[in-house]
Amino acid sequence: MRPISPVVRLAAAAALVAALGGCSTVKGWFSGKDKEGEKPVEPAELVDVTSTVTVAKLWSANVGKGEKRLGLQQAPVVDGGRVYAAAVEGGVRAFDLQSGKQAWQYKSDLRLSGGPGAGNGLVVVGTLDGQVIALDAATGAEKWQAKVPNEVIAAPVVGDGVVFVRSNDGRVTALAADTGERRWFWTNELPSLTVRGNAPVVVGPGIVFTAGDDGTVTALSASDGRSMWTQTVGTPEGRSELERMADVDGAPVLEGTTLYATSYKKETVAIEGPSGRPLWTRDNGGVGGLAVTSSAVLVSDPAGTVWALDKYSGSALWSNTTLARRSLTAPTMHGDYAVVGDYDGYLHWLKTDNGEVAARARVGGKAIRGKPVAADGILVVQDVEGGLTAFGFK
Repeated sequence: MRPISPVVRLAAAAALVAALGGCSTVKGWFSGKDKEGEKPVEPAELVDVTSTVTVAKLWSANVGKGEKRLGLQQAPVVDGGRVYAAAVEGGVRAFDLQSGKQAWQYKSDLRLSGGPGAGNGLVVVGTLDGQVIALDAATGAEKWQAKVPNEVIAAPVVGDGVVFVRSNDGRVTALAADTGERRWFWTNELPSLTVRGNAPVVVGPGIVFTAGDDGTVTALSASDGRSMWTQTVGTPEGRSELERMADVDGAPVLEGTTLYATSYKKETVAIEGPSGRPLWTRDNGGVGGLAVTSSAVLVSDPAGTVWALDKYSGSALWSNTTLARRSLTAPTMHGDYAVVGDYDGYLHWLKTDNGEVAARARVGGKAIRGKPVAADGILVVQDVEGGLTAFGFK
């Protein structure tokens, strides 16, 4: 048996911290007490909401054994009117987005991690032992398998005839979409201690953007993996390894030529994509990712505050603190509302003009860690037990 490296041990410890956050058995472990004799700080209790929009559950399904406390942030993907979802044990399943009817299931003895990626007629998923499996999107038939050096806990991304895989050792591997043959790879040195989780790459015209555990975003040439520029999102400052954690684990968002990214250091930036020139930076952000509207960048911070930042200047437009310490997911846009999930299986729809909660629904009592996805007016979310639920507006 190979010895476990210090980096792996430290990353595993961070995974435990992240996975246990919000769990009733460890409340107060890390937040402590305000003063001696006072009770530990608890997740904010939910207050009654006067709904200004009505949401309804459309369908639900189970995709298999969920991630539980593995820290994988499993989430579905929607492509071509279908929802594709993976479970640690249970394989990959395809469902009709509108009805929830299962179209096919791919069974595997391998433990699947992260979520699937889809595009160009493929559904691609990674495993905890570094396998990459490509399936036919129409039938679920296996087309090829490839191997990368480490576990894959970020969803692979398919674009321009290439499958881009970000593995947990910081490497980005480009595989030919038709054969799985490796075209190139790029590596980035990891810090000693990281948050459990990885961001999938973001594909732009001739460029692949990859987020790092060292708090940076790097632009790579899509044709050969050559590094074009690197920009800091979260500065790894502090006296200890724990204080210096600055991971960018949520997928950046590319809109036009502007790339938006946020980090564990609670910093959010806007970057000019072709050149890497920073446009603005703001000390509000979080590890889980963000959403972008016509006027704002929406982000959840580690304390459970949801922020709206002006898209062009980064200045704060509003914040919602009513969901404090509820281990929120990154926001997702569903119609005119921003939606976040929490550690207790609740979804919260927020008004994008002022941040007020407009509606709330519960998918069950299990945590939601992966960012919800929305398409064609339907929101789909996966919980840590492998439950898949779709919501729509009435």
